[in-house]
Amino acid sequence: MKGKMNLIVMGPQGVGKGAQSDDLAGIYGIPHISTGEIFRKNIAEKTELGKKVSSYIEKGELVPDEVTSAMVFDRLSQPDARKGWILDGYPRNARQSEALDEWLSKHGERLDAVILLEADADTIARRIQKRIREEGRSDDNPDAIAERLAIYARETKPLIDYYSQKGLLRRVNAEGSVPKVTAAMREAIEK
Repeated sequence: MKGKMNLIVMGPQGVGKGAQSDDLAGIYGIPHISTGEIFRKNIAEKTELGKKVSSYIEKGELVPDEVTSAMVFDRLSQPDARKGWILDGYPRNARQSEALDEWLSKHGERLDAVILLEADADTIARRIQKRIREEGRSDDNPDAIAERLAIYARETKPLIDYYSQKGLLRRVNAEGSVPKVTAAMREAIEK
């Protein structure tokens, strides 16, 4: 696929959004923009934003929409995102999707596809446990994970209908290996 490409990868915690987005970013030569990674980088560097968001993330709560949106839009404005981007973890709710729509309109851009990764609860639980063992992230504790899954069900799932009605949603089974799921995502994007 040639030309500019703007994508969103959605799905519940632990479904594999990060690994899949990394693979797609390499294939298409566009940045994978993860709100979680931006937050963790700022926390590690002890920036003002990092100090602000640290308490939210450690409790499994979401950072306020206006802070998250401003941070994402700043990242989308960087030179490496001129050919497109893959958003992972944004938008998380209707307010953020409206803010993204406004930003896209203001900058003469559009979304090309929204990929929804789907997997059963057992697969997701195994992946989260593996990530805890391998990465040891401070936000991967049982209470924080349960809270993020509840927030996903309450706030992010409604975006599935929103993007489906716009004709942008592509459902992809995320049960297989990373290469298998990446191939399915490419097929969904390029059809």
